[in-house]
Amino acid sequence: MEKAMLQSRGVGFAEYSRKLTKRLKIEKDREADYQKSLEIAKEMEKKAHK
Repeated sequence: MEKAMLQSRGVGFAEYSRKLTKRLKIEKDREADYQKSLEIAKEMEKKAHK
């Protein structure tokens, strides 16, 4: 998990655990990524049912 977080977010788990501001930014970014993936899935679903 440490390596994955470091690669995807540029922050190690230890730093993520220690710094609230980093944690909040990462969680905000994760939420944005999740919402974007939902939009993409919705678009693909629409295209598949044409």
